[in-house]
Amino acid sequence: MTFSSRRAPGEDAEVIVVGAGPAGATVATYLARAGLDVLLLEKTTFPREKVCGDGLTPRGVKQLIDLGIDTRQEAGWVHSTGLRILAGDIKLELPWPDLTSYPPYGVSRTRHDFDQLIAQTAQKAGARLLERTTVTEAITDERTGRVVGVKAKVGPEKTPVSYRAPLVLACDGVNAKLARSVGIERHEKRPMGVAVRRYYRSPRHDDPLIEGHLELWDRSDPANPKLLPGYGWAFPLGDGTVNVGLGMLSTSTAFRNTDYRALLRTWLDSTPEEWGYREENAVGKIGGAGLPMGFNRTPHYRDGLLLLGDAGGMVSPFNGEGISAAMESAQLAAEFVVQALARPAGPSRERALHGYPLALKDMMGGYYRLGNVFAKAIGNPKVMRAATRYGLRIEKLLPLIYKGLSGCYDAKGGDGVDRLIAVASRLTPSPR
Repeated sequence: MTFSSRRAPGEDAEVIVVGAGPAGATVATYLARAGLDVLLLEKTTFPREKVCGDGLTPRGVKQLIDLGIDTRQEAGWVHSTGLRILAGDIKLELPWPDLTSYPPYGVSRTRHDFDQLIAQTAQKAGARLLERTTVTEAITDERTGRVVGVKAKVGPEKTPVSYRAPLVLACDGVNAKLARSVGIERHEKRPMGVAVRRYYRSPRHDDPLIEGHLELWDRSDPANPKLLPGYGWAFPLGDGTVNVGLGMLSTSTAFRNTDYRALLRTWLDSTPEEWGYREENAVGKIGGAGLPMGFNRTPHYRDGLLLLGDAGGMVSPFNGEGISAAMESAQLAAEFVVQALARPAGPSRERALHGYPLALKDMMGGYYRLGNVFAKAIGNPKVMRAATRYGLRIEKLLPLIYKGLSGCYDAKGGDGVDRLIAVASRLTPSPR
């Protein structure tokens, strides 16, 4: 479907979206469906690899469904029925909760195909996708300081170009090059994470549960096992392989002086051999990525520039999931951008745009404040071990822990556990 553009002379689009990952492709889809002329700029080409766990909780699946994407197994998605939690001698298998807000299943799919699928959805909606276009910085109006476009380098020759539009949406990931180019820096006191992952051929590839390891052990010396910092995961992909990885938070004293690839191998060598997580079964190299958490880059709107997803530090401090929050922020941003561009440039449009960070704070802010407190508490692996060892043995606490860590709860209504999480999120003090 195509639309007639309402862009002014000298403008290349009504909205420029930088980055065609889950946040960028999602917001481009909604904006194009609303009739806006959208230019979507992507530095790589599709299909592409991306370091990720490749799994979505029901919270993320809702976003796919809202976008109109077929999430059935017949459409190539691997469904999960719940989460298996492993901590020392504790093993819990918990089905996804039955909620009003989210479906009762999670999905897995490699980012190689996942991102391309959403980018194609944006193109079908009418967004213009330009690949091999690396955005380097924002263009600002010399008089007002407002963001009015971007500078980029195109193709293998890295030809310098510029694109202009009244609004620019930064969906450029953890590096947040656009935000940094206008002086929006990261809050150093809010958590960062790092994740490494690798694919392994494994008989567990069709396990219906995704797996979270809340204790990582080095058992290379059976007489002196060592508790390692961080947490691990295993996401079955149904194709003979499992995505296995680990993450660590910046609240850990080991954060800056750890060889994460070596840590992954040390942990996996301690897992049962029959799982298959050994070097001879590895597929591809170990990949690593940063996880910007808990709104660690704000403001999310300033002078014509909106920050979405990882660029705005929206990875969950509880579980390291970033895709669902990226897509949630995209859906929200699209609503405010559409309303803003229906108004004349000036104070009225600005009022509409300033609604985005307020709505974002209302949706995620309290939960992330609570998550930042959680991240600080579990930075010490001994604290993490004590919390899991005792907390996971109290049956009445399990729904609270499970729903809280996964983010799968009904924010409005729901049962007593849902209401407790919602209240705790509202009452948690803002980080300094």
